[in-house]
Amino acid sequence: MNRFESLENDVLAENIELLENYHFNSNRIKGLYCNNTIALNKNIKTQQEKACILLEELGHHHTSCGNIIHQSVAENRKQEHRARMWAYNYCLGLQEIIRAFKHGCNSVSEAAEYLDVTEEFFLDAIEYYKNKFGLHTTVDNYLIYFEPLGVLELYKKC
Repeated sequence: MNRFESLENDVLAENIELLENYHFNSNRIKGLYCNNTIALNKNIKTQQEKACILLEELGHHHTSCGNIIHQSVAENRKQEHRARMWAYNYCLGLQEIIRAFKHGCNSVSEAAEYLDVTEEFFLDAIEYYKNKFGLHTTVDNYLIYFEPLGVLELYKKC
């Protein structure tokens, strides 16, 4: 099961209606959440991009309220940001980054492919974590560097 299919199950479990091939009047709109319904633009090319858009719209379900279409309003931009942060934490938590590197991924493209997200989404998540933690952080027995990207397993003292 790929990430998009897994997310579809999450959406169904939360009783959210999913309109997977919606025709928007603008190609700039990739997805939209409104009244317990998520619509995804029918022109989304890849399953990975579809999953990333669905993640963000699911983030809106959990974090946003009201009409936030107009991004010239500061509060709307904040809600957009919160939805993206929710999406990063939901699917690309620090454990997932560690898992990718333990699997042998040595580049952004390999990690994004392994985690079944777009490179852009992966890089945005890394930037989010860099802003949150600084250049690195420690999780369990791993040191995660955000710039340059890398994961080191720390030795345990006996």
